[in-house]
Amino acid sequence: MQRHPRILSVGTAHPPHRYTQREVIDRFHVESPLIQRIFTASHIQTRHLYLPEPDESGVPQETQEQLLAKHRRGALEMASQAIPAALEPLGLTAADVDYLCVISSSGFMLPGLTAMFIKHLGFRTDCHRVDVVGMGCNAGLNGLNPVSAWAAANPGKIALMVCCEVNSALYVFDERINTGVVNSLFGDGCAAAVLRADPVDEKRLAPRILAFQSHIIPETWDAMHYRWEPAHGKFAFQLARDVPYVLGTHAEMPVTALLDRHGLKVRHIQHWLVHSGGKKVVDAIKYTVGITAFDVRHTVGVLRDCGNLGSGSFLFSFQRLMAEGRVRRGDFGVMMTMGPGSTIETALLRW
Repeated sequence: MQRHPRILSVGTAHPPHRYTQREVIDRFHVESPLIQRIFTASHIQTRHLYLPEPDESGVPQETQEQLLAKHRRGALEMASQAIPAALEPLGLTAADVDYLCVISSSGFMLPGLTAMFIKHLGFRTDCHRVDVVGMGCNAGLNGLNPVSAWAAANPGKIALMVCCEVNSALYVFDERINTGVVNSLFGDGCAAAVLRADPVDEKRLAPRILAFQSHIIPETWDAMHYRWEPAHGKFAFQLARDVPYVLGTHAEMPVTALLDRHGLKVRHIQHWLVHSGGKKVVDAIKYTVGITAFDVRHTVGVLRDCGNLGSGSFLFSFQRLMAEGRVRRGDFGVMMTMGPGSTIETALLRW
């Protein structure tokens, strides 16, 4: 057990401005009654977003170049808050970090966010780094897997994973239903997690990461994808209507495989940290896996208050769980993220 690293701390951050769904509709002059109904569905009430001011036409406008620049600015601003929020409770600073992994699917840059963070946020120049780009909402666990492996192979060293998504840098506005669904769903946010494998952490109520289990559904590889929209001169995210059912149908497979390896059943898991992918996705996961509304209370709460935060959503739920004070030593937990591929990722924790 000593080789399994622990998640010692999680810090989060949002843009400074928070909007109700009605405020976003009004800001962009959304006139379609159907799209207005999509926005005002009760499962999302507010989101933190980087939105531009209206131009002379009265509607906010951003070119692809401006969207990419917003991704860089927003990522740096949020990371400058989330990273200290994760490190400072442990008495650490960025200079103590030995391995930095940054995950994002909301903008492309070369060099990546790790280089920008090292330049501006106080990391050492010999800090090992990796960028995970373009994997989508499941990517938080795709990144946590190698970060966990590095921490296990380097006991006592500090590993930091940062999920930084400026989803408002993906926005395209028109009257299509798919566009309305995407624009109504995603919020901006950043989450940082500190990992270490060290006996000194034995007394902390911090979960060990025991195992990971992946499941990809290649026949639906294009159900969620990013493509160039010539009419807009921008990239746009496409989300197929049957995504909740695809993910729901397959969700039990990686969960069962993960638990079987450790002689566990769903009833043995006290805590579920599921990606806030949307109401239909969460409902499908509940039904297929056999978990309750109480099990996904933090998933639903993050979705309600923040929208779908992409790769870091499950860490926002983790933070709420730890603040709640229900976790007890010896409890098991399952993390689950879903996204393009189509992909379902899981991890087993024990406090």
